[in-house]
Amino acid sequence: MSLLMNEKIKSKEVDLTGLDGETLGILSRDEALEMAKRLKADLVCTSPMSFPPPCKLVARGEAKKEQTQQKREERLRDQPAKEKELRLSASIEEHDYDTKRRQAEKLLAAGNAVLLVVRLQGKQEQAPAKQLLERLSADLASAGTKATGIQVSGKQAAVRINPAG
Repeated sequence: MSLLMNEKIKSKEVDLTGLDGETLGILSRDEALEMAKRLKADLVCTSPMSFPPPCKLVARGEAKKEQTQQKREERLRDQPAKEKELRLSASIEEHDYDTKRRQAEKLLAAGNAVLLVVRLQGKQEQAPAKQLLERLSADLASAGTKATGIQVSGKQAAVRINPAG
């Protein structure tokens, strides 16, 4: 949706709101444009389908900046979450565990999905690896939700956690 600003507003009258949000009432488009020029501001139409269209005075350049910021945010929201892989070992020490947990929380907070992978050395590591992933996904419950169950296959055990919200 493009922004209707200044001369692009075609309506004869506008319902004007001032720079500080104060209601200025219904004015002719020319009066509103004149006021915008005098205050070094832009006249921005907030709802072109209404009559008279509600318009507001916005500091010059702010409306464009706001619109590009909104477009950037929409684009980021529309992009699928990236999946980041964190590798652990089944015999992990407490300090290293805390570091990996914090790392995973940061990634989830940034909107990325996290794939926790534990490399397995032998059959005897399957149970501890599964317990480790259970504990880690429980600790990350506030930051994200499990997208998959814990999958143990051959040389690794893995679980995917999607960001919460």
